Amino acid sequence: MSLAPAIVLLSGGMDSVTALYHAHSTGAVSVAVSFDYGSKHNEREISYAAWHCEALSIRHEVIHLDFFTRIFQSSLLQGGDAIPDGHYAEENMKQTVVPFRNGIMLAIAAGIAENEGAGRLVIAAHAGDHTIYPDCRECFMQGMAQAVREGTYAQVSIDRPFISMDKAKIATRGTALGIDYRKTWSCYKGGEIHCGTCGTCVERREAFLLANLTDPTDYLETPLLPAAPC
Repeated sequence: MSLAPAIVLLSGGMDSVTALYHAHSTGAVSVAVSFDYGSKHNEREISYAAWHCEALSIRHEVIHLDFFTRIFQSSLLQGGDAIPDGHYAEENMKQTVVPFRNGIMLAIAAGIAENEGAGRLVIAAHAGDHTIYPDCRECFMQGMAQAVREGTYAQVSIDRPFISMDKAKIATRGTALGIDYRKTWSCYKGGEIHCGTCGTCVERREAFLLANLTDPTDYLETPLLPAAPC
């Protein structure tokens, strides 16, 4: 079934790249939107976002949000504290929360959708995001979806194709779509290669393991995966 034309929020990570290919397989993608908001790994992510857009012949827009690093405090941002290591569901991962990040980005994408005549926004929020990030939780997404729908003449919807999936299922879906996951970025530290120990690297490693897929990623370190907190 072909769906309404979409705007895809595309970071360049595993989840959003999979969402891009998923949206492309189910209907037209008007434009993919990336946000350069000063995170430590933005440069690595956005380069892969651009690569996949070129591969699929999809227009790619990069929106610069330089005020994030001036106004917000987060370990995720340039100038912030060090990125914590450990399981991605641990309490210390809250240091990487950027205040209302998804709300700000969805609001901008809604304006682009209205301007482009696109009927939906595709965001790759998934079941594993809920523990740490309040702007990924169901109650937030439902409220934001209502606000976007009521605030646009086209009644733009928010499409979350992976909301009931964990990252392992996303990896399985992406593999079926033929995605080269070597061309995606997860590590919050933003080095030359994935560190293998920060929360997002742990989540990535765990996803391939649980999906019984070969992990194509190069890591600096691959210690035993930490157990999820009780």
